[in-house]
Amino acid sequence: MRRSGDPAELGQLLHDGPFHLALRAALAARGLPLHRVQHRLAAQGIKVGVTSLSYWQQGVRRPRHAESLRAVGALEQILDLPDGTLVRLLSAPEPGTTARPSARPYRALVGVGAAVEALLEGLELPPDGGLHTVGHHERVRIGPGGELRGRESQQIVRAHRDGVDRYLAVHQGDPGCDASRVRVRAYENCRTGRVRCHREAGVVVAELLFDARLRRGDTYVFAYGVEDGTGLRSGEYVRGFSYAGGQYVLQVQFDEEALPVRCRRFTRAGPQAPRAGLSELTPSGRHRAVHLVEETVRRGVIGIAWDWD
Repeated sequence: MRRSGDPAELGQLLHDGPFHLALRAALAARGLPLHRVQHRLAAQGIKVGVTSLSYWQQGVRRPRHAESLRAVGALEQILDLPDGTLVRLLSAPEPGTTARPSARPYRALVGVGAAVEALLEGLELPPDGGLHTVGHHERVRIGPGGELRGRESQQIVRAHRDGVDRYLAVHQGDPGCDASRVRVRAYENCRTGRVRCHREAGVVVAELLFDARLRRGDTYVFAYGVEDGTGLRSGEYVRGFSYAGGQYVLQVQFDEEALPVRCRRFTRAGPQAPRAGLSELTPSGRHRAVHLVEETVRRGVIGIAWDWD
């Protein structure tokens, strides 16, 4: 078996970390390609994809799921490492992190937060994606039956840790939504990665992969869209914010066959909280649209509601 790498460097990394560099050095020293490592894990009944193994050694993701932590223990045996060597490094803080805005979990923002968190766990993605929004312009289209037809978003984000290369788009459909038929489209400076749906909750989670890997402090501009049209008549559109700060612009455009009699902007502290900060909005005549501009968002929910005749 061909071996490579500096034994002294490997020993130092196994002692001090970080985890991803220690794993990379151990793989190099053992001379095992990732597909063979995956095969040996599978022989022990452990299912981990080559992509996940690659992400671990690059520092893009860390093992968090129970099956992933079991795989790390097995890797120590496969790579001839002392028991607990890699597992211990996972208890250390992630490298390249920096001070970041205080965040709220999904459960505190939307009623389907538990479904979102379950999808994240299945994708082995942390709830904090390493990004916070600097600016977000969103346009929502309401169809002739009053249904949410789709939405387009252009966002400016800033990384608060090194190595971020994706954004997590979450779409919650209206009651009756068939999440399996919802489509996520990448428009600008990104491409669509893995897409998962929770049919009972009407939720879709999609990775939008960037064209570059960001360092902490870097900003990035990208755009994407969601095509829905599968739910019942819609009465509001909301956006939850885990972080405070940044500008948000929301425009809701109605079909000429389905014009509301009243529109209002509002805020909400959480999924079960009452609407607050109500303010009337008047649709423009020709474009049949209303909008709101929040110069500096607060943590919580902001949205536009409308009443049908």
